[in-house]
Formats: sequence, C-alpha cells, structure tokens
Amino acid sequence: MLKNTRQQKILSLIQARPIGTQADLKSYLERAGVPATQSSVSRDLEELGVLKHKGRYTLPRSSGAAARGLLSLDLAGDALVVAHTEPGLASAVAVQIDAAAIAEIVGTIAGEDAIFIAVTNRKMQRTVVRKVWEIFE
Repeated sequence: MLKNTRQQKILSLIQARPIGTQADLKSYLERAGVPATQSSVSRDLEELGVLKHKGRYTLPRSSGAAARGLLSLDLAGDALVVAHTEPGLASAVAVQIDAAAIAEIVGTIAGEDAIFIAVTNRKMQRTVVRKVWEIFE
C-alpha cells in the first residue's frame, strides 16, 4: 500500500469520527483494507501535522494556503513545479495535491519543506500552479 493512500485515508478517518489513540486509528485503517504498523501511523500523523485536542486527533485549523502549509509554487525546468511549505508539512501538502487527482500531474515527491511536482509538459506548468493554488484557497 502506498504511503500517500494510507495518509489520505488517515485524513478522511480523522475528519469522519473521533479517534483518540494510534491503536484505534490503526484498527480503523485495517478495517478499511489499509494495512499499517503502529510506527507508520505515528510517522504519518507527524508528517500530516495532525494534532491531539481534548483527547482526540484533529486536523490543523486552516485559513488560506499558508495556514495549510503551502507557501509558494515555482516553475523549474521543462516539466517540474517546486512547492515550498512550512517545515514538516510537505508530506501533508503532497497528500492533498495527490488527492486532487490533477490530470496534468504525473507525480509528487515530498521532502521536509519542499515538494517536486512532475507535470506532463512545459505547457502544463502554469495550469498546474493555478490548480494547486485552487486546492489551498
């Protein structure tokens, strides 16, 4: 199972119901057919910026792109867009970009505070930048 798929499922589970422990989250994931270890769940929660509030996991409050982690998008080369994020939020931002299933995006690679977004060709770079900003507005 791909990490991005697991992280997307984690986000949807946390939005759908109160979850108070990593063991509960792991159990919900397994019931949904998404295998996970406790250590992968722990890493995913940290990468996604999930917080614990009043005994349950919650997504960070957001208002606008910067609050959701995305700081900038820059064109690079012939088929690449580089997204800069708040430190530690690149994975969470990449999960949201991947979940949007933008046809012009071939794939993403996330680091700590940057994401490489591969696009189909040079002509699509600006289209991808516009569509990614739309996700975070």
